This record gives sequence, structure tokens and C-alpha cells, in this order.
Amino acid sequence: MRIYTFDTTLRDGTQGEAVSFSVEDKLVIAQKLDEFGIDYIEGGWPGSNPKDREFFTRARDLKLKRAKLTAFGSTRFARNTPDSDPNLRELVEAGTPAVAIFGKTWDMHVHRALGISEQQNLELIADSVAFLKSHGKEVIFDAEHFFDGYTANPVYALKGLEAARSAGADVLCLCDTNGGTLTARLQEICSEVRKRFDGTLAIHCHNDSDLAVANTLAAVEEGFTQVQGCMNGYGERCGNANLCSIIANLELKLGHTTVGRESLPNLTSVARFISELANLPMRNDQPYVGRSAFAHKGGVHVSAVLKDASTYEHIQPEAIGNRQRVLLSELSGRGNVLYKLKQHGLDARLDDQAKRELLDRIKHMEYEGYELEAAEGTFELLVRDALRPGVQFFEIISFDTTTRMTGQYGSLTTATVTLKVEEHVYSATATGQGPVNALDVSLRQCLTPLYPAIANVRLTDYKVRVLDFKKGTAAKVRVLVEWSDHKKNWSTVGVSENVIEASWLALLDAIKLELMRLTEQDESIERAVEDYCWGV
Repeated sequence: MRIYTFDTTLRDGTQGEAVSFSVEDKLVIAQKLDEFGIDYIEGGWPGSNPKDREFFTRARDLKLKRAKLTAFGSTRFARNTPDSDPNLRELVEAGTPAVAIFGKTWDMHVHRALGISEQQNLELIADSVAFLKSHGKEVIFDAEHFFDGYTANPVYALKGLEAARSAGADVLCLCDTNGGTLTARLQEICSEVRKRFDGTLAIHCHNDSDLAVANTLAAVEEGFTQVQGCMNGYGERCGNANLCSIIANLELKLGHTTVGRESLPNLTSVARFISELANLPMRNDQPYVGRSAFAHKGGVHVSAVLKDASTYEHIQPEAIGNRQRVLLSELSGRGNVLYKLKQHGLDARLDDQAKRELLDRIKHMEYEGYELEAAEGTFELLVRDALRPGVQFFEIISFDTTTRMTGQYGSLTTATVTLKVEEHVYSATATGQGPVNALDVSLRQCLTPLYPAIANVRLTDYKVRVLDFKKGTAAKVRVLVEWSDHKKNWSTVGVSENVIEASWLALLDAIKLELMRLTEQDESIERAVEDYCWGV
């Protein structure tokens, strides 16, 4: 069955905490959603703010191939006629082929929020829909709080739908606005509505009970043919129904058609593209599109996956543009390490003893507090060390940092690094913005004349985590540092009771790894330990 997708990331999604898009962001996202195959893109509420009004003005230049851009608003104010209502006029002037308006179907809201009679509210719904239809719009009527309203007063809730449909509404959308309806009850109500109304019925669920996706699928099972939601589940409070999961479930589990199987492999990249523009981290554990969705850590799991991926994967990750990953930790069996090496033919280059030693070293490091899941740069260094035992580019003799306050000018940090390369000793002293920067500069001053290419390595992110908070300021810390050489990114990790030493260890790993790469251009090693980052 053909199920139409209605994306409200640019409207309802932006009501989520910390979610904000510029006009430029919204234009780019709309284009991306259209290319992906979304049917309706709700761009915002032009009557509520200047940003959305500007978006719809500029969106007229978009060359959308499939999606219908949709403006959102409410039924008219009780004191206004349709012709004089500013909100309805803005919807018309937005110039979109479709509009979505919400109206009250819960009698409690009619009395308390609007302060009008039930009959007056039905007139608001009918007048508003008829006005928009008279201007050639496709109208989606969002029955706000429908499931709460139906539970409280089913007769009146249905009258709200009848008012919209009689006035010409093209789509009746039932909204679980508070997100509190359980799936069995929602399905029961959807079944009753389907018996009474022909035409297109839609479902709009919020996730306050963590059931938004399940509720959406339940509505489809009752014959609803339009699903509304947000990419990555963005939205107010606990978010809207996650359109990523809805689309994947409908296509792969229920056999329906949404964006189409040819577009489905783009699902992960679209989700991550939108998270980047939202400037929000993508949830690793997000179903289907998260980095951990097909990640395996336990040794038993990995051993089985190596034989048959379906043992611990419910679909092929490539179907939605994701990929399988194997994580390394103290839970790792030999299979985890072998998986990493075998992918690209490296296992034959290590004998059994070397493989055992590599695994033992990984487990010991994790016991000490290292985290190699997020620091595959450090793991790559371990592999390269195992393949080239005894290689040493330099030996650290000492390092020193001093920070002193300089009155109104803040603090000043100086670092000195002394190292040995073959029989030569090199020392450098530098100032920096804190001890890590000062150590970085000093180390490079020593090594750059010998290895000029390391000048391209730069720090891009830095995180510190306390491993045992009960020890307070004496606790062991883990420092995770992300690096880039303008070609690829990688992370290294250091652990110590001293945050400067932990940072120093991560810094050394990054420099050593780059030197390993420069002296042995072995792309198979890099591919074997890549962190499967996504550039979209």
C-alpha cells in the first residue's frame, strides 16, 4: 500500500529543546527531503514569526520535484471572519500548494482554552477549511488532542472531523498531541474513525510515552495512509514520532511503499545531514540510522555475526545506508579483533601469538580506563605496533608545564619537551593557551624539522571524563582527543590521575600514529580500523 510521508521537522521539530534552524538551513533541508522522496514538507507557521514568513517567500525559488511544501496555522480566531483573520491570510499568501491547520476536537480545550461554545468551535473549523479551499489549497486538518478528546467525549470529537470533512478538507489527521495514548487504545479509536470516514486519514503522534512510532504503525494497520513525524524524532517535550524509524518499518517490515526502495539507502545520510544542520549530536543508539544500530561488542555476538550477520541483525544495514561495526572493549572476544583485521586481509600478517598479545593489551587498557570504541586511532596504533614491533620514532626524556597568573591578563602556560631521536637530543620550550596547547607546540617544534608532515595534524575536539567521581579531584580521568590531517579524522585516548598526563598520552598517540602512516602507506590498515564516520 502507498503510504504518504508528511515531514514536520521544520515546524514541529523546531519546537524541541535546542533545535533551531536558520532560514538557509530550512531551505537546504527542504531540498534534501524532497530529493529523498518525502511527500509533504511542513515548512513552518508563517503567521507566527518573521523567520517562517521569510522561509516561505524564499522557498518559492526551490525546485521541488516531488514534495508539496506545506504551510501550517490554526483555525480562525473566534472574533474574526475568515477574510479578516490574519492567520488565514498568511497561509494563503505563503503560496504553498498545501496547508495544514489545527483545530480543537477536545471539548475541554474548547471551553477552557478558547472560551467559546462547542458549536462556535465547529464553525471555526468549517469556515477556516472552506476559506482555504476557496483559494485552491489542499487542506490537511489536524485534529488537535483528538485521542484525549475522543476518550472524554467521542461524539463531539467526531463532530470536529465531520465539520472539517464537510467543508472540504482533503486529509483528516488525528493528533495524539500529549503523547499519552497507549497503542491498543489508539488503534481501537483509529479503527472506529476509519469505519466512519472515507478518504485520506493521517496520524500525528508525540513520543511522551515512548510509543509514537508504534502508535503510527498501528494507525497504518487500520488503514491510515498518511504518516506525520520528524526526522530523528525531533519535537517538543519528548519529540515527535521518528520518521526515520517509521519509514524503515513501513518499507522493510510491513511491505508498504513510502519513499521507495531505491531511496531507502539514503535514509541514514539524510538523518545525519539534518542532525549536523541542527548542530546536535546524532544519537548513537537511534534505531536504524544510529552509529550503534548495527554495532556489536560482546565476543559471542561478534563470533556469530562473522558467520551470519542475521544472527544479531534484524535487517541488512546497507538497506538503509548504515553499516555494521564491531566495537573493542574488555568484553571483546578474539572474534572482535579478528573481525577488524580480517575485513581487509590483515589477519594473515599476525601470527597467533601476536593476535593474543594484541587482545590482552586491549583488555588491559580497557581495565585501566581506556575506551577504544571511541578512539579507534589508538587502536590503529596498537595494530601498527603489532605489525611493526620495535619501531620507535622518538623517545621522550621529559616534559614540563608551568602555569602562572598574570594579573588582569589571565594565565600564561609554558611547556618544555625534551626527546631523543637516535643519538640526538632535542628540546623546545613554548607558550600556549593552556598546558595541552603548550605541550603540543613544544612537541611539534622538536619533531617538525625531522618530520615536516606532522605540521598538518591539528586538534579538532577535546573531551575529559572523570572515571571515579568518588575520589573527587584525585580521580582518574580519561581524555579523548579528536584530530585531523585535513584528509581524515581520528581519535586517541589517554588515561591518568593527572589530566595533563592523560592529555599528553593522547597527544603522543596521535603524533606516533601519523608518523606510522607516513612511513608505511598501508591503506588496508586504515580501512580496517576506520570509525565509519559519515560525510554528508
